[in-house]
Amino acid sequence: MGFRLRQIDYTADGRRIARDREVAGDTLAIGRAGENDLHLPDLAVEPWHATLTAAGRRITVRAVGDRGFALDGRQVTEAVIDADAGAELRFGSTPVTISREADGMVLVEIEGAAQVRPDPADDKAGFALAAVMPGKRPLAWALFALILAVFLVLPIASHLTLAQDGTRVRAANATGHVIGDKAWNPGALSLAHHMLSNRCEACHVKPFQPVSSETCVACHRDVHDHAPAGRLAEARAPAGLGARVLQGVGHAFGHEGPGACIDCHVEHQGMKAMEAPRQQFCADCHAGLKDRLADTKLGDAADFGTLHPEFRASVVTNAETRQRSLVSLADHPHEDSGLTFSHRAHLDRMGGVARMAIDLGEARGLGHALDCADCHQRSPDGVGFRPIDMERDCEACHSLVFARVGGTFLKLRHGDVAQMEAQLSNMATPVTPLDDTRGRPGDFGASYANGGLYHARFTPGGAVARAMAPDGICGECHKPEMRGGKLAVRPVTQTARYLPDGWFDHEAHRQTRCAECHAAANSASASDVLLPRLAECRSCHLGEAASKPKIPSTCVMCHSYHTSRLAPALAVNIRRRQG
Repeated sequence: MGFRLRQIDYTADGRRIARDREVAGDTLAIGRAGENDLHLPDLAVEPWHATLTAAGRRITVRAVGDRGFALDGRQVTEAVIDADAGAELRFGSTPVTISREADGMVLVEIEGAAQVRPDPADDKAGFALAAVMPGKRPLAWALFALILAVFLVLPIASHLTLAQDGTRVRAANATGHVIGDKAWNPGALSLAHHMLSNRCEACHVKPFQPVSSETCVACHRDVHDHAPAGRLAEARAPAGLGARVLQGVGHAFGHEGPGACIDCHVEHQGMKAMEAPRQQFCADCHAGLKDRLADTKLGDAADFGTLHPEFRASVVTNAETRQRSLVSLADHPHEDSGLTFSHRAHLDRMGGVARMAIDLGEARGLGHALDCADCHQRSPDGVGFRPIDMERDCEACHSLVFARVGGTFLKLRHGDVAQMEAQLSNMATPVTPLDDTRGRPGDFGASYANGGLYHARFTPGGAVARAMAPDGICGECHKPEMRGGKLAVRPVTQTARYLPDGWFDHEAHRQTRCAECHAAANSASASDVLLPRLAECRSCHLGEAASKPKIPSTCVMCHSYHTSRLAPALAVNIRRRQG
């Protein structure tokens, strides 16, 4: 069962026109609202006026609102019609005839008033705009030609009148840049390149071709490639059939690569920092690097949580030459820093150092057992730590005062062995040596009670030898030796970065206790490399797809693709942007 709606109209010459539309279902909605099945644009008709329901031969018409309808000249609110017999209804001023078609569908005929249109010739003869306007087709072609000229021909012509260096060639392009290039801008440039928003030709040297790597390097001269081009080509995994087809299409339009700058750095994505490369960008080469580069010393890496080599630290293996070697942390490396130092002695909360720090009190910045922050101070950028400074970080306990002249104390000059030897060898009678002795941290002489510092015992005769002895004031922290027949100490190297091929940001870990990553409390030797191994980092960090409570960690959190002096800073910035 269904309804066939037939709209009857008449032309100016009286010719009848019928338009049919079929409505499926058993109920037909009638009213002035456009949502009705039978829309009657008559103010005498309510928005939802009546419903017409068909059930076999029986057709029921019910008024929905207060107004009824006319059935064969009678005003009613409900009527039952025999479909075979048919009936004539009137809603407002609109007549509606109900009957049944041969195919069984209910026919609803609506007869509207004839629409008499004026002759177009009469319009042109009068004051209508159509009398002076061209036809739609000529107007469309004219507008198409105008758009083509303004947004394609003009920018191309403007570009062709520029020399390769962007200077003006002919007077036709007096502006010195491409005219109308904004119409081709697919989106805002990144924060790094937003100053070029009005100079597309600065990067797009050739029209209708992608930006070339040569153009990028023209500005970014200090950015070096990850490795030599031939080496990168060997390391890259073979492309599949689909990738080769896409590369071929790209080459036809001037796209370089694989390995072009724009393969990684995508522009016109909005006024924000460029998106960092995804993990797969690195894994395409490094996941099976050993299979393609047999001579590589790098381990395969694809995901920090599942495939990553153990960290390799750059440690000093010879203090004299300051030679460094990359050693895996799995081998428990030791370094020749030139120092003799025990973290365990300084961090022991029940030891003599703790007692000394408590006795020194808050007036000297202590008053409690030592912890890491008492000696290791953050660098201004928050990434690492400032180098240990004797006068700032150590002298509160390890005083270099050796004598007193009147009310003035004399100090040895730290870091100058020759000066120290001259000062102690020439201790004369007018100089009052300090004979307050100190055995171990926690012991202090009588002068301490009067506000004096901790100090060693210096007396004329043999003072230099005692100072350079293994338990002397110099030998406590340094390794005394003879160099060229003269007293010296082994050169000291304080390593700022143990992981030259990666980067670590302490600022991001400021809420983590040092002891959770660095086992300093158990280290009795300055040669210990107190770095966390891969397993400790994985307790919080896993690969790109890690779920809570683990932290998703991509390659760019710790590594920079380009090797330059700015690579560490870039890695830190990317990591902080990722939150």
